[in-house]
Amino acid sequence: MNHVDIKILNILRDNAKISNADLARLMSMAPSAVLERVRKLERNGYISGYETRLDYKKFGLKLTAFIELITAENIGSTETGYKLAKLPFIQEIYSVSGDYCYLIKVRVADSDALAELLGQMGKIKGIKSSKTTLVLKAVKESSSIELENI
Repeated sequence: MNHVDIKILNILRDNAKISNADLARLMSMAPSAVLERVRKLERNGYISGYETRLDYKKFGLKLTAFIELITAENIGSTETGYKLAKLPFIQEIYSVSGDYCYLIKVRVADSDALAELLGQMGKIKGIKSSKTTLVLKAVKESSSIELENI
């Protein structure tokens, strides 16, 4: 991993659809050399996949919320998390330390849909309590960070 690889990763982070030819042009490198570097980054796990970012509001999912859950499971267990992962509208689940066991990000249509989802979550054995925080406005929402700062 060197500065060239970091630059390639930053370009791909911002535009995963960029063609190899355009990426090579931006890097001032031969397309074959850039392709070889990208494939090596993929093989070595620096690139774990590519995904499309959707505008969930266009699908009617206008409400984003974070749910903190306390469970009865043992420390380090993620059994409840895997059960939660099967429910619809849950975008992210993190097993965390601190006052609660899981931090969950959900996207739903409205407060009624959120209440329905919370009801489904409450049916999972071992969930003791929850605290829900509604998002008023996303100031920054990204799945990546600037690599030059590492």
